[in-house]
Amino acid sequence: MLSTIFLLFIVFLLVMVVFANVRIVPQANVYVIERLGTYLCTWGAGLHIKVPFIDRIANKVSVKEQVVDFAPQSVITKDNVTMKIDTVVFFQVTDAKMLTYGVEFPLAAIENLTATTLRNIIGSMELDHTLTSRDHINSTITLTLDKATDKWGIKINRVEVKNIEPPKEIMAAMERQMKAEREKRESILLAEGEKQSKILIAEGEKESAILRADAVREQKIREAEGEAEAIRTVQQAVADGIRMLNEAAPTREVIALRSLESFEKAADGQATKIIIPSEIQGVAGLAASLKELVIPDGSEKARGSDKSAQKPGSASAFPNGGGAAGAQPACGGTAK
Repeated sequence: MLSTIFLLFIVFLLVMVVFANVRIVPQANVYVIERLGTYLCTWGAGLHIKVPFIDRIANKVSVKEQVVDFAPQSVITKDNVTMKIDTVVFFQVTDAKMLTYGVEFPLAAIENLTATTLRNIIGSMELDHTLTSRDHINSTITLTLDKATDKWGIKINRVEVKNIEPPKEIMAAMERQMKAEREKRESILLAEGEKQSKILIAEGEKESAILRADAVREQKIREAEGEAEAIRTVQQAVADGIRMLNEAAPTREVIALRSLESFEKAADGQATKIIIPSEIQGVAGLAASLKELVIPDGSEKARGSDKSAQKPGSASAFPNGGGAAGAQPACGGTAK
């Protein structure tokens, strides 16, 4: 009976020991195993059994990417401006063995390394450059930290500058500078707008003046063309009359009669003096005879016309080579 109880107790202890040394490693985690105080292996995710009293789990490491937000660091720029910079570091463990045996406190080591690297970078830059060069700062810190943490089994994926806090007086000066810059840009934009407006107005006036000049030129061209057309029409009529006269082959007496009729029409106006060529005076009698033949004797209207032809100051025809009243026989006569 006692032997049976002892045997059951031994079996129970063995089961408890086995269960106590069974380990399940979660996903994205690794366990560093030591045997008798020395590194044995690294367990990945899954079910593992360690040797009781000989093996032990030296370190449990997460291989997921980790984010650490460090406290703001006080730094001094090249132009002696003190300010605080807050950084965020993204890193990942790539070798659990090197992490376990390479550095005692990895987070503290990364924080201190970040602070010193940040001070070195900011110390070589002026304030204005610091405020506008976050990408340069991020990339420089990332390269420096990644190179330094390789021996710790840590991969620095990236470092981001979260916040930059200059002193209050610097912030006030920057605000004044920004305000002045905005006012300057506003003045420039207003001046550019006014300039463009004046240019557009001047161009509009120029186009308007050009259009007015073109209209005046077109008007003058049309008027000149009209006058030229009128002159051509008159000249064409005169030429047609001369051509018809030449085609009719008039006698000397008919030409003289037409000349006297022209002088008669001229005498009806305001003229007070008419020069009659001497060659027309010789045929005056013939012209009067031709008129008597054309106008009947019993016509009062014709006689009235003859009387009006005899009025002082008007041209008249005299038979037998006579001239106008008071005309002197010479190369030419004058009627008054």
